[in-house]
Amino acid sequence: MKLKYRFTTSKIQRVMIAIALDDEPPALKTIERYAATVEYLDLKKTFTNPVDAIKYLKKFPVDLLFIDIQMPGFNGMDVYKNMQTKPLVVFTTAYSEYAVEGFNVNAVDYLLKPFTLERFTQAVHKAFDQFKNTRPLEQNKYISIRSNYSLTKVLVDEITLIESFDDYLNVEVLSGKKYVVRMTMKKIMEQLPAHTFIRVHRSFIVPLEKIENVRNKVITLGSHKIPIGNKYEKEFFSVFRGDM
Repeated sequence: MKLKYRFTTSKIQRVMIAIALDDEPPALKTIERYAATVEYLDLKKTFTNPVDAIKYLKKFPVDLLFIDIQMPGFNGMDVYKNMQTKPLVVFTTAYSEYAVEGFNVNAVDYLLKPFTLERFTQAVHKAFDQFKNTRPLEQNKYISIRSNYSLTKVLVDEITLIESFDDYLNVEVLSGKKYVVRMTMKKIMEQLPAHTFIRVHRSFIVPLEKIENVRNKVITLGSHKIPIGNKYEKEFFSVFRGDM
């Protein structure tokens, strides 16, 4: 499970990132309204079409999925079973006969429509208990880079900045040490945990939780002043403000 953070004026708080899929817009509105009351839940998007939801998940993995089981042309249970990477899941449906099948795929909970805020919160709390007690996978703690003819494991939490120079990258860590790596920005982004690093310029990738402030499209990151490129501005501010 990957770590995600909510940015506030005073602290960085670990939260669950979630999306919801239901063919009925009123049902999604209910989930949005209830989700807004749970501090440790960040509902990023809602979808009425499973295809759109799956496309989003391939680009932006989440921790928790709310999904309706019975949708026109789609069975939410089958959609979930066929996902390559499976987040925690809470099934929602108006049909009680699906409950047993839901638990057979290790669903966190099963919400029978119409459900109350209390019942929704109970399900989310059960999901959060699983989420916070799950240790990140070893491969998400480190990245492997080849520097000075040696393969080195670098602790992700210690990376303070990644800067591109032509065909090479400088990977800077907390100690101030810099690893010179022959790798593309795209390739190193594929190794980094989702939602913890973001590309802000054609030459810079930064760790979100280490950003001190942003002013006039310039990020303060320790002793560094990092410009935000026009191409990356929209996505950066959307992620930083918690819109995605």
